[in-house]
Amino acid sequence: EDVPSQTFDNKDYFCGKETFPVYESIFTEEGETIRKIAIEIEKPPQIEIHVWTITKGILRHFYVEKLPKREFEGLPYFKLITRTTLSQWKIFSEGEAQISQMCESRVCRTELENLVKILYLEKSEKGHC
Repeated sequence: EDVPSQTFDNKDYFCGKETFPVYESIFTEEGETIRKIAIEIEKPPQIEIHVWTITKGILRHFYVEKLPKREFEGLPYFKLITRTTLSQWKIFSEGEAQISQMCESRVCRTELENLVKILYLEKSEKGHC
């Protein structure tokens, strides 16, 4: 389901706020899942990639990497999952830092899924701008 958007200068807006594309990549090998969530930022044109290594539901390793947009465009395994605002991305990043500490010793599948849901903009908000 796509969020209806207004377009100004080829940018998408949500409640008057600029939105940015969010991508996801998930690899599973040898009982380990590597999940990557990436956002495309225009200035400077780069991609911020948050990498989670999950073993049996426990977040074993978490880090952030930044790539030039050109390098990211050459990566075949990312798919566009949504567009989000910078304020929602900030909430996601702050929640991620809390979860990375909380989930070092226990299973956190639900918390990680809920964290990703923060990035999806609610349609109902459209009428309540």
